[in-house]
Amino acid sequence: MQLVVARVGRAHGIKGEVTVEVRTDEPELRLAPGAVLATDPASAGPLTIETGRVHSGRLLLRFEGVRDRNAAEALRNTLLIAEIDPDQTPEDPDEYYDHQLMDLDVVTKDGTEVGRITEISHLPSQDLFVVERADGSEALIPFVEEIVVEIDLEEQRAVIDPPPGLIDDRADIASSRDAENAPAAGADHASSGEEA
Repeated sequence: MQLVVARVGRAHGIKGEVTVEVRTDEPELRLAPGAVLATDPASAGPLTIETGRVHSGRLLLRFEGVRDRNAAEALRNTLLIAEIDPDQTPEDPDEYYDHQLMDLDVVTKDGTEVGRITEISHLPSQDLFVVERADGSEALIPFVEEIVVEIDLEEQRAVIDPPPGLIDDRADIASSRDAENAPAAGADHASSGEEA
């Protein structure tokens, strides 16, 4: 099975290094020197990682045969793809590879069917499940333990406990302003909210 592990960014320096946007929780394994990665577009690869280092919080890689800035810049936006065993799982039991989560049925704690995961969106702050509903609409479910309470790979489902309004339009919105603006029977209403 193929897994996208990074996207090549801009060239760094003049000796062929590139920045990479890491898309794996295991960069020390997937992006280690000696790793051979397929590419998208396929014509850019395969690429063998020669060196890797962290500079100013970003991972820099150099590939075999890429020796100057022009060659490095030509790789910009190339996806790096690792071949992995489909039965392999992350070391942490609370982590999952995207391919394990794709097509899971999403249900609420009470068993109400929500839809099916069609995409995992990786944002800087959190990951989101893109869930296709039966009516064809999409719901975005934050992949956080407060909302996604169980992942059951054997049953092929994700159980969620969504807050009001996340998957329906029945959000309870309490506003103290509404209560303040409702005049009490037989009382004058002060528009400033202060007592006269």
